[in-house]
Amino acid sequence: MTAALANDLKTRVRGPLLRPGEPGYDEARAIWNAMIDRKPALIVRCLGVADVVACVNAAREHGVPLCIKGGGHNIAGLAVRDGSLMLDMSLMRGVFVDPAGAVAHAQAGCLLGDVDRETQLHGLAAVLGFVSNTGCAGLTLGGGFGYLTRRFGWTSDNLASIEVVTAAGQVIRASEHEHSDLFWGMRGGGGNFGVATSFEYALHPVGPDVVAGAIAWRGEDAERVLEMYQSLAAQAPRELTLVAALRLAPPAPWLAKEVHGKPIVALFVCHSGPLAEAEKALAPIKAFGTPVGDIVQRRSYVSQQALLDATQPKGRRYYWKSEYLRTLEPGLFTQAIAHASRIVSPHAAILIFPLGGAVSDLPEGHSAVGNRDAAAVLNIASAWEHADGDTANIAGAGKTCVSSLLAEPTSTS
Repeated sequence: MTAALANDLKTRVRGPLLRPGEPGYDEARAIWNAMIDRKPALIVRCLGVADVVACVNAAREHGVPLCIKGGGHNIAGLAVRDGSLMLDMSLMRGVFVDPAGAVAHAQAGCLLGDVDRETQLHGLAAVLGFVSNTGCAGLTLGGGFGYLTRRFGWTSDNLASIEVVTAAGQVIRASEHEHSDLFWGMRGGGGNFGVATSFEYALHPVGPDVVAGAIAWRGEDAERVLEMYQSLAAQAPRELTLVAALRLAPPAPWLAKEVHGKPIVALFVCHSGPLAEAEKALAPIKAFGTPVGDIVQRRSYVSQQALLDATQPKGRRYYWKSEYLRTLEPGLFTQAIAHASRIVSPHAAILIFPLGGAVSDLPEGHSAVGNRDAAAVLNIASAWEHADGDTANIAGAGKTCVSSLLAEPTSTS
């Protein structure tokens, strides 16, 4: 069956067709999380929508399952399936900005950084995630949140339309006015309803400069820092996002050498409002305690979007557990500090991402994304280098650990 499919696709697609053992095959199937080691029967590196249509039709006709790789950044490895036909969209990375209409059209292989670079030429930004190497498609179809979410909502709330190839091989446009049921489901329902080939994002005036960066304190200051964080997060304007992190200090040049490898508590900060207001709002954070590193300053929005990239390189082994939280209870921070002291890997972290704001402006049934009552996301993020660390690191981020951090019944599902 695979041979027949390959022969059929040769006459249908323009993009490279890769079989196991051929040059480029292993590179194309490799994704961000090195724990995922699956082998599609065939990979087509699509060059355009016509290639996608040809692959969908051929997979249906030959009875072969289909999987879709955008940025390949999904933690669970949904981009790759054994024995499947993989659509590798990574060559489709065009971004087309209409500054007058304040919209951007991005092809499905785009990374967040692709969109940021093009939109920031016009002082505009899409609502995207925290790591610029993430794929736009997976982030958007799953809902998506980042530094601008408290101000403008989920990534999927800022979609004007999606171009979709259906299971029947039809190319359609889904929006509030066309195929609205499909549009509702694809905003948060993932890639289960068709192959998204491009996205139309509403853009917002942001940048090119913001006041943003990171600031860190020693681990023994974590309780006081997180108390400050909780107080600020409760009253922060929508333009301000504060991400809290507990981890071992990496050997980053902005951190004092004496804390490298030792526990720290850090805040990743972005204020997307007027610069003078932002500096005033962030002054209390910069003056708090005795930081061991501080790079909160005026900087380009593009640089802030890539600030965390080095902490999430492709090829490490990753395992996460996350929960949406209705409130930030004091007991959560106490438990988080205790758990952080038992972190196994120097790359692992406990992260708290704030939500609220514009997320809750829309009704729960607006789209499939849900969790509009959430105040924050708790993420226990294990990351390590080698397979012999799997057992210890997976246990460190396991469900029992998430449950232990939720001292109060604050979780929503």
